[in-house]
Amino acid sequence: MQNTKNIISIKVSDKILLRELCLSDVHNIFQTIHSQRDYLGKWLPFVAFTQVEEDTRKFVQSIVNATPSKKDLVFVILYQDVFAGLIGFRDTDHVNLKTEIGYWLSEDLQKKGIVTEAVKAVCYYAFNGLNINRIMIRCATGNLPSKRIPQRLDFHYEGIEREGEILNDNQFVDLEVYSLLKSDWEKSINK
Repeated sequence: MQNTKNIISIKVSDKILLRELCLSDVHNIFQTIHSQRDYLGKWLPFVAFTQVEEDTRKFVQSIVNATPSKKDLVFVILYQDVFAGLIGFRDTDHVNLKTEIGYWLSEDLQKKGIVTEAVKAVCYYAFNGLNINRIMIRCATGNLPSKRIPQRLDFHYEGIEREGEILNDNQFVDLEVYSLLKSDWEKSINK
């Protein structure tokens, strides 16, 4: 059972709250994925493997029950107190102080700046709360909305990871790789 007393929350704005993923989020996550399969499945390989609510439950359990050394923080994005999507860290390397941020947002909440603000907030948390030095974001080359986020936030474009991800149609796509260092972040906030 998950201890809800130590749940991490990040207030991004009056409308946006990030709250650490909980088992109670399973239904909302699954319903959003299930009702937006075509939209989300275009760029997110896991959508094809999320067929029933139990698939989502297993994913959430793997996050909340991970051992501390293997645990990556994942947050639900709440927009005006309604589930909007997920954002979180993945493949965190605590020895080399680096992580990757992944995110997805419900189709009806696009173009409101929600993910841009959420990424900014988790970057702040990573650099200041987790002592991370390097954050990476990888986006399929054709996923324009997703790659605009690191571009807007002054991440550095590093290049293309050729055929870095396989999508639902069993086709490999190239990924654009962006990074932000703690020193870059500190320079940008001191401008």
